Amino acid sequence: MDEDQALTGEGPGERKRRRLLDAAAASVTVVDPEILAFQHSIFCQTGLPYRNPGPEVREWERINGGASLIVSAGKAFDPANKRWVQLGLPYGPKSRLVLIHLNTEAIRTGSPVVPVEDSLTAFVRRLLRYAPNGLEIRQFKDQLGALAASNIRIGFARSEERATTVNTQIVEQFDVWLPKDERQRVLWPTTIVLSPSYFASLKDHAVPLDERAVAALATSCMALDVYCWLAQRLHRVPSGQPLLVPWPALKLQFGWHYDRMDNFKVRMRQVLAEVRTQYPDARLEFETRGLLLRHSPPPVRPRTVPVPKP
Repeated sequence: MDEDQALTGEGPGERKRRRLLDAAAASVTVVDPEILAFQHSIFCQTGLPYRNPGPEVREWERINGGASLIVSAGKAFDPANKRWVQLGLPYGPKSRLVLIHLNTEAIRTGSPVVPVEDSLTAFVRRLLRYAPNGLEIRQFKDQLGALAASNIRIGFARSEERATTVNTQIVEQFDVWLPKDERQRVLWPTTIVLSPSYFASLKDHAVPLDERAVAALATSCMALDVYCWLAQRLHRVPSGQPLLVPWPALKLQFGWHYDRMDNFKVRMRQVLAEVRTQYPDARLEFETRGLLLRHSPPPVRPRTVPVPKP
């Protein structure tokens, strides 16, 4: 299995092809509030680890142009043993899907308080298109716990002489439920409160996505990241002024784990073919020097994004 972390343990096969075909058959440009999802623009420009970096890695850094992200793993207090438990860094497609879920619920309700116990299970069921088993739900909740306990630093280079750094958390507060069965013991949040700074930033920088497209690409970190990147980037390319993104920049953003550029190019072409089944209006083309982006409508129209008042 490559960097694509399968939700169900399956490799590429019929289920993945069915996801792509089913979602492509639906009109992904027809906007229905029920299928809207959201990602923060900073996570559209940078990304979380593809694989588990291991317990010894406590910090993750990504840079894309003038945007920089540092995620630091955190701890959660265990009331049973009266001690702090060290959690790992969020990683893989599940962490991305959980973050999209938190963003979406907060935007839909206009509230930073997200009760996740029931809504996360329903969200996972919609994505998988079948009732998830206990192991799958636990894996999602593990990533939810890692996200909830982590700290983030966001850097923006305004110019060569000026930069802004924001120190914050995605989550300000979370309640933890502990199973009594030690064989199933795991820390996970049941209620999430997004931090005021993150929630305020999210309302200003939420990128609309189509949940059906997210579901279709849900087994691949790289496909999710590319879809989110194009969703926030293509509509900002000036009309008549295409933008060339060189291969080294693409590899730094999406293929840092590849040793060879030729292997990355092959994988990037495969991923973009998958993404374009879900974002058919994306106007882009490969060139010898890199990927040429042309002005395109976003996958869903910004005017359809309601932000309810709390």
